[in-house]
Amino acid sequence: MAQKVMIEPVTRIEGHAKVSIILGDDGRVERARLHVNEFRGFEQFCRGRMFFEMPQITPRICGICPVSHHLAAAKAADAIIGVTPTHTASLLRELMHMGQVVQSHSMHFFELAGPDLLLGFDADPAKRNVVGLIEQQPEIALKGVMLRKFGQSIIAALGQKRVHPEFAVAGGVNSALTIEARDTIRRDLAARIEDAQAGIAIAKAWLNEHQDYADTFASFPCGYLGTVAEDGTLDLYQGKLRLIDCYGNRLEEFDPADYLDYIGERVEDWTYLKFPYYLKLGWPGGVYRVGPLARLNMCSGIATPLAHEEWRQWQQVNGGKPVQGTLYYHWARMVETLYALERTAQILEDPDVMSNDLYVPSDQITRRGVGCLEAPRGTLIHDYRTDPDGKLIDVNLIIATGHNNWAMSRSVEEVAKAYVDGTRLTEGMLNRVEAAIRAHDPCLSCSTHAVGQMPLEVTLLRGDGEVVERVVRG
Repeated sequence: MAQKVMIEPVTRIEGHAKVSIILGDDGRVERARLHVNEFRGFEQFCRGRMFFEMPQITPRICGICPVSHHLAAAKAADAIIGVTPTHTASLLRELMHMGQVVQSHSMHFFELAGPDLLLGFDADPAKRNVVGLIEQQPEIALKGVMLRKFGQSIIAALGQKRVHPEFAVAGGVNSALTIEARDTIRRDLAARIEDAQAGIAIAKAWLNEHQDYADTFASFPCGYLGTVAEDGTLDLYQGKLRLIDCYGNRLEEFDPADYLDYIGERVEDWTYLKFPYYLKLGWPGGVYRVGPLARLNMCSGIATPLAHEEWRQWQQVNGGKPVQGTLYYHWARMVETLYALERTAQILEDPDVMSNDLYVPSDQITRRGVGCLEAPRGTLIHDYRTDPDGKLIDVNLIIATGHNNWAMSRSVEEVAKAYVDGTRLTEGMLNRVEAAIRAHDPCLSCSTHAVGQMPLEVTLLRGDGEVVERVVRG
C-alpha cells in the first residue's frame, strides 16, 4: 500500500516550503514534489499604486534580497518615464547591486550550505548549522561574516541602511557616493577578495574529493538562462537575456522587455509557485534553470581576471558543455562573489562614479516598463503597466525562485529516489533531499515571515493512515 513522507518545513532556506515523498509497497520512492505552501499576492496589491512608489514598495517583498527588487523596480520606472539614467547613476546602482551579490552569496555558502559540505550531510542536525560551523571551524565562519558585512556596508553607504535601501528612483539615484565611503570600500577590498578565493578553494576541494557524488547528485539536462553583456560575458546588472540548451547551443538572445515572446508560465494545483518555460519548446521541453550555475554555463566568459580564470576551469568540468550537477551551484556562487568584488573595484576606478550627475527628469508616461537584472538567485523580472497618469493597472513579477521551480522539484525527486529508503528513514536521507533544494538557494521570503524556531517533523504513514515511523528535528 502506498505511503507518504512529508518534510515540512524545509530548513536553511529563506521562506517556507514542504516536500512530499510517495513510497511504493517496497519502500522505494515513486515520486516526490516540492510544494511552496504560501500565496504571493504582491502583483495584486501593487495595483492602484503610482509607478514611482515601486522602488520603495517592492523591497518589502523580501528582506533577503531587497536590493534586487529595489533596482529592478527602478529600472522598470525608468522605462515608464522613457529615460536612460546617467552613467554615474548606472554605476552607483550597479555598485549597490554588487554589494547585494556579495552579502547574499556569502551568507548562503558559509551559513546555509556550508554546514552540509564541511560538517557532513549525516552530521547531527543540532550541530549541522552555522553555530556548529563556528564551533568547529571558526576561521572559515569568520570569512563568511566578513564578506557579508562588507556587502551590507556597500548597500548602507549608498542607501542609508542595509535592508530596504532608499536610493534608486525613477530616472536615477537620490545621492552621490562620498569620498569617505569610496575609500572605506577600497580599503577592505583586497582582504575580501582573499576571503572569496578561500570560499572557492573550499568548494572546489569538496567537489574534487566527492566528484562522483557531485556529478550524479540531482544532475539532469535542461536549458540555462541568464544575462550577458554585448560581448557575451557575464553581466549581473544589465544586458540581454541568453538562453542555451543542455548541450550549450544558443537558443535565444533577446531584450528583457520582450520576455513575454519567449517565456510562458505553467500552473500546477499542488503549489502556489508557477513554472516558467521557454515557449518555443513548450512544456516540459522548454524548462530551464537560472542562478549561478546557469550563468556560468551560458556566458562566454567573465570580464574580470580572477573570476575569468575560475570560469576557464569551470569549462573543463564537462568538456565545455553545461555543468549539470546541482551541487556545483556552490562553486559557481563563490565565483560570482569574486566577480562582484572585482567589479566593485572597477566601478570605483571609474572617475564618473564620484560625479553629481545623478538624475534625468521626465514628464512623459510611456505606460509600460520592464526592469530586469540578475538577482543572486537568478533572473528577476518586474513588468509594470500604468494608466495615462502613471497609476499601476497591471504588475507581473517573475522571481528567480520561480524560474527554478521545475528544477528544484526535479532535484527533489532525483535525490529522493537515489537516497531515501522508506523501510528505514534516517535524518541524513531527508537532509539530502533538502540539500537539493538548498543548493538553488530559493528565496520564498517573498511571501512569508518566520518567527522563532522552525522545527521539522517527518512522519511515515501507511496508506490507511497508521504511523510507521516519525523523525523529529528541533
